[in-house]
Amino acid sequence: MCDTCGCNVTAGNHHLLEEGGRLARTPAGGESLAVLKGLLDANDHAAAHNREHFDRHGVLAVNLMSSPGSGKTALLEATIDALAGELGLAVIEGDLDTENDARRIRARGVPAVQISTGTACHLDAHMVHDALHALDLGALDIVFIENVGNLVCPASFDLGQHRNVALLSSPEGDDKPAKYPVMFRAADLLLLTKADLIEVLGDFEPQRAIGALRALANPAAAFALSSRDGTGIDAWLAWLRAALRQCRDGGMRPRPAATPRAAAAAGEAG
Repeated sequence: MCDTCGCNVTAGNHHLLEEGGRLARTPAGGESLAVLKGLLDANDHAAAHNREHFDRHGVLAVNLMSSPGSGKTALLEATIDALAGELGLAVIEGDLDTENDARRIRARGVPAVQISTGTACHLDAHMVHDALHALDLGALDIVFIENVGNLVCPASFDLGQHRNVALLSSPEGDDKPAKYPVMFRAADLLLLTKADLIEVLGDFEPQRAIGALRALANPAAAFALSSRDGTGIDAWLAWLRAALRQCRDGGMRPRPAATPRAAAAAGEAG
């Protein structure tokens, strides 16, 4: 979240700044700081509300974060196929524009709510809250939130999710956890996707990527996965089932979102 690219104001929180909105008037001389703090506080309040909805219905909420093209939608398609008849799934899709990914999910018989963010490079809790009204949580076990493809800002916003999953595809390079620490530090699971290309590319070392994750003091599980040939899918499904059990047993504490201030300190603010 930063004042340079304007991503601090989204379609989800813009109402707070409009005339009559809670943040339309701020103390003289402190507008920028007051608005930023107010938007963050409002987002966290909405996120807590979202999490209450999920918890009340025993639904696991998983936030998928990655750069564009890492294979988030392909992973969801493979997951839907593997869990058909076992668990009730739904997807909240975040993109700047188009319903391309949502259509792919719906084609597999799973409800998908598309959020078009316009110029915002991430989802926020207000957007997710609006999307929840289109889902029957009572019929669901897991809601996947496919965040906007971006390795920076999505990690800074609590959406009400229980778990963050970061995807890193082999064509991107194994140094990304070191270059974009805020997102990978916030991950509860690291999936090294497009594993079927690792041997072909020859320059992606899974252990280097995992080593960079450990250098961030993140003990999260990490393994290679290919939605195309099935590598790692069983491990992914086992992780999901375990997370769902933990969620319903009341033992799931969400990892706090990275703050924009922390991102700036790490040199990542857009």
